[in-house]
Amino acid sequence: MSGSEPSGVRDAHFPRRAPIDAYGNGGFRFADMSHRGSILCLPSGIYGWSATEADPFGGERLLKVLEEAADIRFLLYGTGRDIRRVPPALLDRLRKAGISCDPMSTGAAVRTYNIMLGEGRPVAAALIAVD
Repeated sequence: MSGSEPSGVRDAHFPRRAPIDAYGNGGFRFADMSHRGSILCLPSGIYGWSATEADPFGGERLLKVLEEAADIRFLLYGTGRDIRRVPPALLDRLRKAGISCDPMSTGAAVRTYNIMLGEGRPVAAALIAVD
C-alpha cells in the first residue's frame, strides 16, 4: 500500500472487508498481507492511514469515514496502547453523520471489529498501529 492523499489516507488499498489477523510491531496483518502503520477499515476496503499515537485525531483524517457514512453505524477508534478521548467536535461530526464512535485501545478495537464484522454489522475501524 503506497501513495498518499491530503486526508492522510493512502490511494492504494485492499478492496474489500477483511478481519484483522494480527497487530503489533508497528502494523497489522490481514488477508494474507501485512501493512506497516495505521489503517482504516471501511466498507470499501482497508486503507493505509497516517494517524499515530502521538497525533491520533489531527487534520481531516476521517473524511473517508464520513464519505462512507451511509454504510457505517459504528466506528471503533483504536487509539493505540491507551484509550484516548475523542475530541467532542469530532464526536459531534460523526454523530451528525449517524455514526457512533467508541474509543478503545487498538487491541480491543481489533477484537471488537472482528466480532462485529463476523456478525455482518455496519462497522468501521480506525486503528492506530502499536509497537
